[in-house]
Amino acid sequence: MTTGALAERIPGDATAAKFAGTAGIAAAVLGYWLTLPPVTLTSHAVPVVFAVAAAACGAYAIVNGHRRLGWGAVAAAILTLALGLLAEQAGRGNLHTAVVWGPLVASMFVYATPLTYAAMGGLYSERSGVVNIGLEGMMLTGAFFGIWGAVQTGSWVLGLLIAMASGGVLAFIYAVFAIHLRSDQIVGGTAINFLALGITGYLFIDIYGSNGTPGMNNAEQIPNLSISSSNSFFGQGFGDLNLLVWVSFALLILTYLFVFRTPFGLRLRAVGEHPRAADTVGISVFKVRYAAVTFSGMLSAMGGAFLSIGFVHSFNQNMTEGRGFIALAALIFGKWRPGGAFAAALLFGFSSALAQRLAAIPNWATYAVLFQALPYVLTLVAVAGVIGRSIPPAADGQPYQKQ
Repeated sequence: MTTGALAERIPGDATAAKFAGTAGIAAAVLGYWLTLPPVTLTSHAVPVVFAVAAAACGAYAIVNGHRRLGWGAVAAAILTLALGLLAEQAGRGNLHTAVVWGPLVASMFVYATPLTYAAMGGLYSERSGVVNIGLEGMMLTGAFFGIWGAVQTGSWVLGLLIAMASGGVLAFIYAVFAIHLRSDQIVGGTAINFLALGITGYLFIDIYGSNGTPGMNNAEQIPNLSISSSNSFFGQGFGDLNLLVWVSFALLILTYLFVFRTPFGLRLRAVGEHPRAADTVGISVFKVRYAAVTFSGMLSAMGGAFLSIGFVHSFNQNMTEGRGFIALAALIFGKWRPGGAFAAALLFGFSSALAQRLAAIPNWATYAVLFQALPYVLTLVAVAGVIGRSIPPAADGQPYQKQ
């Protein structure tokens, strides 16, 4: 008898295993938090004790059938041990300089915002049954045409709309090949990425040359919403965030309501799960998929536009640097649900923000680079299904042929 079957037969053990896995993850997080400001316990015994406790809880959960929580606790224990010992080496003074929670949270939202837009876009596409590997190219297209449109028109609103239109056009081209021509969606999405890289690179050199994009004035930049100027945690973390950061919060809520609480969302999910059945009851599979893929391109382009006219205020070739793929990994991490994808985007954003802050510590440039690589490592973990297996919509990636 397998451990999973045994856990199903003994509800008490299954409940205890679930609690142990959750407690292990909580213990690992608490152990690492105690080594950081404002507590800053510098003894190496702290991360060791909490890591051992988390690993023991994880092992118990694995043995009793809760493998996802169990392996999550073990992975968290390893991270707590490594990061806690690194925090000890950094020293109390350096940690208080680098780890300031208010600015760190604000940076986390900034780095997570483009991932959130692309992940929400990918959710619409994949819930309809189309794998959108081209999120990266659509983000890059939005980044270029967003700043080009803002500079040409003198308005960030028009620049954002132009960016969304460019992403929608590119997504529609991809949809034609993926839906009507029934081409391989992985190959088609990869081709879209190379197409976007070539188009934006050529136009960037042709229009701006070696001088780069011109400086943007305030009218061409997406503004920040200043709601607090205090030095409190709330003021530093939420007091001066970009407008598109707040819009991404609203997008998260609206996406959940649309996909899971409206008849249109039900049709979207029906097409992604059982397209033949949806077609039988009168739902147009092609129309739903075309709309979903095109909208996914528009949302991804918003993430790219945030980078160019909301964050960096310039454009560089290939400036998205793989964020579209990280957004796709966030979607897989989140099991194709808005809340889970947003939480994964925050995790990736936090690692990037922390890497930026750690670079300020003397002789810690190497460790900062490791944190910058963390999102890509987590991407590999997500697509490999190392910690639990995420099950996509049943018809995801399967072209539909009407009979």
